[in-house]
Amino acid sequence: MRIGFAAAIVIWLMSAISPISLKAQAPTAWFGTWKLNVAKSIYNPGPPPYKRATSNIEPYEDGIRDNDDFVRWRGETVHVEWTGKFDGRDYAVEGVDYPLTNAYTRIDEDTLKVVAKVDGQITSVSRITLSPDHRTMTMVSESSNTQGQPFTTTTVYEKQ
Repeated sequence: MRIGFAAAIVIWLMSAISPISLKAQAPTAWFGTWKLNVAKSIYNPGPPPYKRATSNIEPYEDGIRDNDDFVRWRGETVHVEWTGKFDGRDYAVEGVDYPLTNAYTRIDEDTLKVVAKVDGQITSVSRITLSPDHRTMTMVSESSNTQGQPFTTTTVYEKQ
């Protein structure tokens, strides 16, 4: 089953910090508002499903909260939210019409792995990285379409 682009974006937008208590750390480079750069992103097969997208990532209790807003090419808007930790466990994504979860694992200070599942079945595995200057966030997602054919999407966001 192919997940929507919104789900893939949500996956990479749940950028991470240490699974250790956030209260003991200063805000990290992952926190803030990020805007989709469609021109730098690669959608194969295309076209891009959204003309605009914004992600707001913030600390929440001992994890993070990510609020994402997408605008489709015909003007339809989509809002999704994810609250969770970077412990590799599944956390529900709110705002989609199907049971979607994301599980985040921190690879290093600037890299995350995200596994998305629909109805408990893995639909996408993504790697999210921050650029050295922490101004660009790039997510490379490996997914498959409804016919089971694999595809890779590279989505680029820039910090505002």
